[in-house]
Amino acid sequence: MKQTTNRLRACMGALALLACSAQASELPRVTLAQGASQLIVDGKPYVILGGELGNSSAGTEAQAEAILPRLASLHVNTVLVPVAWDQLEPREGSYDFRLLDRWIDQARAQRMHLVLLWFGSWKNSFSEYAPAWVKADTRRFPRARGIDGAPLEILSTFGEETLRLDSKAFAALMAHLRTKDRQQTVLMVQVENEVGVLGERRDRSDAANRAFGGDVPAALLQALQARRATLSPELAAHFNAQGHTWKDVFGDAADEVFMAWRYATYIDAVAGAGKAQYALPMYLNVQLPAPQERAGEYPSGGSHPYFQQVYQAVASHIDFYSPDIYWPEFAHWVQRYQALGNPVFVPEARLEVAPYNALYLYGEARGFGFSPFDIDSLPAPDDDAAASPLLMQVYGGLRDLGDMLPAAQADGRTRGLVLHASSPRPTQTVALGGYLFEGTLSRSWPAKTLETQDGAMLVLQSAPDEFYILGTGLTVNIRRDPDVDARVAGIGSIEEVSRNGAAWQTLRRLNGDQSNQGRQLMMDPRHARLYRVRMHAIER
Repeated sequence: MKQTTNRLRACMGALALLACSAQASELPRVTLAQGASQLIVDGKPYVILGGELGNSSAGTEAQAEAILPRLASLHVNTVLVPVAWDQLEPREGSYDFRLLDRWIDQARAQRMHLVLLWFGSWKNSFSEYAPAWVKADTRRFPRARGIDGAPLEILSTFGEETLRLDSKAFAALMAHLRTKDRQQTVLMVQVENEVGVLGERRDRSDAANRAFGGDVPAALLQALQARRATLSPELAAHFNAQGHTWKDVFGDAADEVFMAWRYATYIDAVAGAGKAQYALPMYLNVQLPAPQERAGEYPSGGSHPYFQQVYQAVASHIDFYSPDIYWPEFAHWVQRYQALGNPVFVPEARLEVAPYNALYLYGEARGFGFSPFDIDSLPAPDDDAAASPLLMQVYGGLRDLGDMLPAAQADGRTRGLVLHASSPRPTQTVALGGYLFEGTLSRSWPAKTLETQDGAMLVLQSAPDEFYILGTGLTVNIRRDPDVDARVAGIGSIEEVSRNGAAWQTLRRLNGDQSNQGRQLMMDPRHARLYRVRMHAIER
């Protein structure tokens, strides 16, 4: 009997260890394979149909109760929510998690997920979200200084106490999440926000000047030298591995690279303290340079693509880097981040053009998440589906695609494009499944005037000669790809569809004038629709 009991206890202990191990292995994780980015949640790919709250929209429990149900009705499944250091730790050593808990509880009630944004030492370069007791004590928590010696409203990366207490607060946050959020409502965490020095190229405090006057750390030199063949053009143009001081090694870029090293070192320590408590995926975002801007006009030392490899060499606890894209060249910035080995996730973007850029991100870039800023400013959906916000219509179509989307992304069976009236090319073409899909902006007939200033589509191949196309504002010509064979393509059928539970429902069958007599997919110029297109190919 005693031996049986011991065996049972041993088995129970082994099962407990297996359960713990399984729980640890089931934490959300981000993967990148064959060009497709995936966020794995509960063992399956999860597509973030996201939105980031306005900065002043997450400060009360009442806002959680009012905003999250409305966003859920807009088909948003994940909300990016700030967690401010000053609210979390209003008095040193005293943490208040009530507000965070309310957002988690309300998100869970709405069957939504959250991504937390740690507004600790910096947010948009400045230190507004640091606690008042930090900002008021400049001896203990020193500021970065300008070239004239004046303190900036930016905490210095050389503040040892600042780093210690930022790390301690962030670790407390992650430890609380580990126990509070066993259902994993929170999927990822952003560490700090759009860091860098504004108004100056670098911190010129005494501690910073001493470090800048010394040698570049050997570990950083060695790491960059090992990546010499794959350095970004901007970093390669300035990197002299034979030098010693920052000026010797990085020339005109020394100030900015120095600050990138300092921010990376600081943020890695904060992220490491948090991951020691709860190892959710952690990423950094960045304010991108505008055309012709110089360092200091944009936050100098941020993790933008020019010198991001400094971060990658130093910040081992950061899983990936994400761009906040407010500039028109959306595809350009996505591609620059992909070239640096990052999965595709855009945590901030312009809301006005978000529906179009989302289709590019999920279709062409095969990203796992998109999140326009100020999502809570969207109006509640109207009873008339056609009057609902365009982003809601796009997210609704992506929701209907469901598991088909990440599976197709992983197999290389998605493409996407965006066109604007200001685009340098009047048409764009993507190839998929033996066919060419040529998109042009919708025009009226017979006047041929533009009916919209913007258009976009995501094309997903679901079977040989069958495609789901989610889009708006385009006329699409589909022809056989001559690089595949010499056959001629024809459209078999075009249906506007939606998901009804597990089954597809045909809302309309497009033919006649609505398909130019079966020759084109003519999208609604102002509303996003999901179409199922079946093709056939015949010999010439």
